[in-house]
Amino acid sequence: MKIGILGFQGAFVEHERHIGRLGYEPVVVRYPQQLDDLDGIILPGGESTTMGKLLCCTGMLEPLRNKIQEGLPVWGTCAGMILLAKKLENDPVRHLALMDITVKRNAYGTQIDSFDVSVEIPKVSPDPIPLVFIRAPYITESGANVEVLCKVEGHIVAARERHLLATSFHPELTDDSSFHRYFAEMCKKRE
Repeated sequence: MKIGILGFQGAFVEHERHIGRLGYEPVVVRYPQQLDDLDGIILPGGESTTMGKLLCCTGMLEPLRNKIQEGLPVWGTCAGMILLAKKLENDPVRHLALMDITVKRNAYGTQIDSFDVSVEIPKVSPDPIPLVFIRAPYITESGANVEVLCKVEGHIVAARERHLLATSFHPELTDDSSFHRYFAEMCKKRE
């Protein structure tokens, strides 16, 4: 199984390691033609504005949007969540705009407000999962078909809508592969 990781900017190398460790083939994606034989794609944490601009100037935005609309499983972590959101609370720019969520950018504050916590997320793992938040967004509203997977401090930080997964935090920056395993299972169900 091939799982792509958008490789423009951000924590794509860390995602690549987790996917490889689970025994799947990670593919760093930088060109539209690389989307054709993927079983899923991860939109990593990083800088959403930069990633959005690079999606446009490389011609990747529409092909990626089309593949996801056709059913390609996608997982957005932190900045990737922002790319997926149909609405942004504090930014007029929309990127892929596919997931029925409203996201607040930098909702937890600046870089110095970053934190980590361990939380039980039964749908993902029976054990507590370490969550790392760095200038993290969170979901302020979710549509009727969005399943909330996790809340921290009363805010939605992980959600799923069919084949779309979004997390505010960075599982790739921990040694825990629970979320990568969960996403891989989503990709297998598409096969």
